Amino acid sequence: MRALSELRSLPNLVSVSRLALAAAFVLLPRTDVRIVLVMAALATDYLDGWIARRLGPVTRIGALLDPFADRVFVLVGVSVFLFEGALTTVGYFVMISRDLMTAFGFLVGRAMPSLRGGAFQARFPGKLVTVLQLATFIAILIQPGAARPMLLVVAATSLWAVVDYTWMLHRSRAR
Repeated sequence: MRALSELRSLPNLVSVSRLALAAAFVLLPRTDVRIVLVMAALATDYLDGWIARRLGPVTRIGALLDPFADRVFVLVGVSVFLFEGALTTVGYFVMISRDLMTAFGFLVGRAMPSLRGGAFQARFPGKLVTVLQLATFIAILIQPGAARPMLLVVAATSLWAVVDYTWMLHRSRAR
């Protein structure tokens, strides 16, 4: 019952709204609408955390729901772009590389007894990757040629995020 109550909190409802935005991204192919959807996803990603920190409640479910909603929106968006030919297969994997690597790292961390105590939490480089992924969406929608340099930035920042997460896990394990 407590979990359902937590799910209904305003910050968590804002996070869940990104799932609806992802569905709308698939169903509404107009460029101007998709730009608005990406901007709304960016806004809700900021707002859910801001509301939780300022007005409460900060919940365990929210800590899991927020990055899940981000990943769903990004995965849906890059999949749509791949399907529509706006993104190559290489570009697709560049865009989701951080997500694949951190998911793999999370599974390894949970499977290895010596790493189970490590906390997986949001870090600045990971948040920056999400912002850059969504900025790349806007570039693809407005000026597809501008997406190529953005993909390089996403790749480099994704690598930084994975190294940062790995280093954080190593440091927490050393304590």
